[in-house]
Amino acid sequence: MALLVRLQELLDRSGVAYTHTVHPLAYTAREVAAAEHLPAQEVAKVVVFLAENGYRMVVLPASKVVDFQELRAMLGYSHARLATEKELSQLFPDCELGAMPPFGNLYGMPVYLDSSLLSDAQIACNAGTHRDVVHVRLEDFRRMVNPEVVSLSRTMMAKGGW
Repeated sequence: MALLVRLQELLDRSGVAYTHTVHPLAYTAREVAAAEHLPAQEVAKVVVFLAENGYRMVVLPASKVVDFQELRAMLGYSHARLATEKELSQLFPDCELGAMPPFGNLYGMPVYLDSSLLSDAQIACNAGTHRDVVHVRLEDFRRMVNPEVVSLSRTMMAKGGW
């Protein structure tokens, strides 16, 4: 719950209107979308990766997956890999594993925002637990986090394939 309080304080200090909701336990972004009764496109998930210049965060819809080949090519990285669970627990000690919010500024981490989220006026995202979600306007999120907008994702097929 520590992260939720920090996030709410940041949003309040920034004068950002938001909604906090609590739903039954949901581990994946698609499960969060179902629990929140939202289209998967409106739920922002976080993918953390390690490149030669450190950890970075990609924010994309629950309906998409990161294309790491495209990520390396577009961003000019010779090496980029998913962060491990151990690394995530160290990077986000105040969050349940996999429930970190897309506010990289809370952790001093640069953020890339997938352009496919630009079509949505509002996003919903994990707020540190697998039950807490914060809903914010995309415009406010972009103003607060100042992410670099990129096109790095592919649509996820129903059974997890391409």
